[in-house]
Amino acid sequence: MANKRPKPEEIVSKWRQIEVLMGQGLARLDAIRRIGVVEQTYYRWRKQYGGMGVDQLKELKRLQQENERLRRAVSDLTLDKLILTEAARGTAGPRSETSEPRSPPGLH
Repeated sequence: MANKRPKPEEIVSKWRQIEVLMGQGLARLDAIRRIGVVEQTYYRWRKQYGGMGVDQLKELKRLQQENERLRRAVSDLTLDKLILTEAARGTAGPRSETSEPRSPPGLH
């Protein structure tokens, strides 16, 4: 059975627990083991979330979601532009000799 990954807020909380335990004089490795993670996980968490508060983490998460939304919007708009450009080329191309010129609306 695979272990579930903790949420970023839980990671920051556990990381801070380790820091508190170390501040109380417990050795780093003992503090890491006490909260139930392996040393490698602690160092990965520290690299990703070190020095970040819960509010900063929430803001980071919000900005990442907004960035993803904006990237999708740019992608959609770029595709729309390509479609419109191709459509404009198709209708603005040279007319065939058999087609009749169009008269302005209302004039017959």
